[in-house]
Amino acid sequence: MSEAGNFGPASAETGKTGAYRVLARKYRPSNFSELIGQEPMVRTLTNAFATGRIAQAWMLTGVRGVGKTTTARILARALNYKTAAVDQPSVDLSIPGEHCQAIMEGRHVDVIEMDAASHTGIDDIRDIIDRVRYAPVSARYKVYIIDEVHMLSTQAFNGLLKTLEEPPPHVKFIFATTEIRKVPITVLSRCQRFDLRRIDAGALVAHLSSIAAKEGISVDDDALAMIARAAEGSARDSLSILDQAIAHGSGTVSAEAVRAMLGLADRARIIDLFEYVMKGDVAAALAEFRAQYDTGADPAAVLTDLAEFNHLVTRLRFVPTAADDASLSEDERRRGAEFANTLSVRVLSRSWQMLLKGIPEVQSSNRPVSAGEMVLIRLAHAADLPTLDEALKSLEGAGPVPNGAPRSNGAPANGSPAGGGASAVAQARMPASNGGAQTMRLVEAQPAPVAFTPAPEPVVETPAVPVKSLADIVALADANRDIAFKVLLKRCVRPVRIETGRLDVTLTDDAPKMLLNDLTSKLRAWTGRNWLVSLSKEEGGQTLAEMETTKRENAFSDAKSDPTVAAILARFPGAKIIDVRIPDVPDVEEAEAEVPVEPAADDDEI
Repeated sequence: MSEAGNFGPASAETGKTGAYRVLARKYRPSNFSELIGQEPMVRTLTNAFATGRIAQAWMLTGVRGVGKTTTARILARALNYKTAAVDQPSVDLSIPGEHCQAIMEGRHVDVIEMDAASHTGIDDIRDIIDRVRYAPVSARYKVYIIDEVHMLSTQAFNGLLKTLEEPPPHVKFIFATTEIRKVPITVLSRCQRFDLRRIDAGALVAHLSSIAAKEGISVDDDALAMIARAAEGSARDSLSILDQAIAHGSGTVSAEAVRAMLGLADRARIIDLFEYVMKGDVAAALAEFRAQYDTGADPAAVLTDLAEFNHLVTRLRFVPTAADDASLSEDERRRGAEFANTLSVRVLSRSWQMLLKGIPEVQSSNRPVSAGEMVLIRLAHAADLPTLDEALKSLEGAGPVPNGAPRSNGAPANGSPAGGGASAVAQARMPASNGGAQTMRLVEAQPAPVAFTPAPEPVVETPAVPVKSLADIVALADANRDIAFKVLLKRCVRPVRIETGRLDVTLTDDAPKMLLNDLTSKLRAWTGRNWLVSLSKEEGGQTLAEMETTKRENAFSDAKSDPTVAAILARFPGAKIIDVRIPDVPDVEEAEAEVPVEPAADDDEI
């Protein structure tokens, strides 16, 4: 599977120089069949090449180490594939072709690789534009591979657009980026896009296991699982970590060596810590946390692993097949399933939220061990704490305590007077620091007061306020400082009929659904009488807002017709009427109405 295995001269050169090649380069894929975890892209390219529907540009995106540059080189090799029997683009690269080795080693004259991080300007793109007019020297296509293309400047992107849209038939472009959102949509629309996925942890474990077997290295299964998790879907990162682990263990890779190298905690010990926290055993949890720290585990890494196991338990509760993940250890499968069957979603969700908040605290603290211990203490004390709903249910379900019954603190309750009873006592269990449980009082028992009937308060009647129009109701809203309701009345209510104690109206389309109910209750409170407010089928008059608008428009029209104003407007071209003040407008809101109008630039104003 290695690149050297496919190309004899490279292998001979490596053996001659005796230079060590890191695993990430030695086992770099050289054809599409060796790419792991990218089956959708390989299937699309296979069909495109088989039907001759080969694009002019491709955009490869994905996280670091997922195989973007390697895929670009394989694609360039497929475009220029040529053997004694085959002389056309092909995805079947099992037999090395005439240009394959030079392309995969990045030294072919017709496959130009450019790092956009160091060539960001328009001058670099202009150089490409000048060269695309020339035919390739020896290969079928001249292929430009631009890595980290999102680093190009705006001018560089704009300069590339025309050539990218209509390139010469002998030119192909392959772009790679980790920041696809920074690439202009005008460039993306001219490319065929492939999103390279993170490699599944199970596929990474199998890949690392096969490489270890070829290298003759003994590797523990748990060590491979830890490396796959640490790589986070990156094949290059996983091979780099494996290379480091082989050097760390002098040719053998054990789980303990990988754990010490990466600063990880033992997964079995993480599960033990999780169990102590869920039991509320603070002392045991702190002792286990300190023991893991003494063996080299980072406090933030311990809490992160604890959060990952918390997530695994929650996932196993809903998706039992998640236990089939190859990156999980036997302890994680077995004990995770046990926790999933015993712990409620409420407890798991609460612990997850507390861990998410606690991990940044530990990372930013100058005393990470102390901060980590405080997070564990909070987790242990909250593990069995009831929710608000459960506390209210226990409060409602608690029966009366007889006279002389012991209080929650052990002291007898005071006797209550004849005819009275003690109030209910609700308690919630909360774990204590010694692993036991202490009670948290929600409602403390108190002697019931002597029953008596208070004297009725005198009823003060509100004097009736006369209402003859909708404007009177708006005035009442203004007097009671209900400005929001006042605005609704003016904007949404069309009066039909108003009598004493009765109001018929129609509403505008944007009126709130509860407006009539609110109007009924507010009229009762403001006027001191009951009102019947009903929705009429008649059309109704104008709203107060519409009436005000009409009055202001008429005022502007009258102002323009005024001889004096007309003379001023004629004397000063470009002048506008921006304000009309009418002191005697019968408005409930204010004595004068102002209508601001934005004046034109450089115009005179009146």
